[in-house]
Amino acid sequence: MESLKVLVIGGSRNIGYYSAVRLLALGATVTFLLRSPQVFDQDDTIQAYIKEGKARLIQGDALVKSDVRRAWSEAQLGDDTRPVDFLIFTVGGTPGFSLTKGIIITPPNLVTQSLINVLETLPSPHPKIITISSTGLTQASHKSVPLPLKPLYSYILAAPHKDKCGAEEVIAHSAGWEWDARDSPGDDILGAGWTSRVPNAGELKSIAVIRPALLTDGKCRADVEGKEGKAYRVKEEDLECGYSVSRKDVAHFLVEGMMRHWQEWEGKCARIAY
Repeated sequence: MESLKVLVIGGSRNIGYYSAVRLLALGATVTFLLRSPQVFDQDDTIQAYIKEGKARLIQGDALVKSDVRRAWSEAQLGDDTRPVDFLIFTVGGTPGFSLTKGIIITPPNLVTQSLINVLETLPSPHPKIITISSTGLTQASHKSVPLPLKPLYSYILAAPHKDKCGAEEVIAHSAGWEWDARDSPGDDILGAGWTSRVPNAGELKSIAVIRPALLTDGKCRADVEGKEGKAYRVKEEDLECGYSVSRKDVAHFLVEGMMRHWQEWEGKCARIAY
């Protein structure tokens, strides 16, 4: 991991942040695209890596294509001219709440449009890409959601899940994966003509998606228990009775399970839950 160059978009907190800190501890160089780099002003951990030249903060917005293009360029800089090895995409807005709509994100297509900007500006050669999605987004995967959680997924989380569903459709198109047209969120999320802005159908091979169960702020069980197999479950298929998983454990799998074993997960979706 020491020689890796990683760009993190959506790394100011949660899974993106925990993943970045793990990578920095392993010696990787991590570039953050942040709307507000000041978020790390009082973060002693990140500040120490900034002083070492291992963490770089780029001010910008993933909704602005020129900012994303600049982040790619900055992430490639260093002692050599090697391209970026990995992109970790964990974009998610600050949620609000509406009695009629449940949890809302502004803009409602934040994740989808940010991802489209990322794919439209991909450098060559393409880096390996890891994105965070969710379980229960599509009609098929919603069937595996535990019954007590179905109202939460159907109502409270409907708006952010619609956005993530758009991002998944973009990935499915670009990677050449099957996609059920009934799950499409429509042009209000994707935007008209979006297919012309992303890689051609089936062109993007080096990508993987992590679909966690309901996320919590709990501890990293994998660090405490020592063996990831005992801490959480990971499968390509939907996980039955997968109620939740902590953001820290998802970050553990992202780095230790997926990045370290990229050949196993490239071009696949991983479901993770306790």
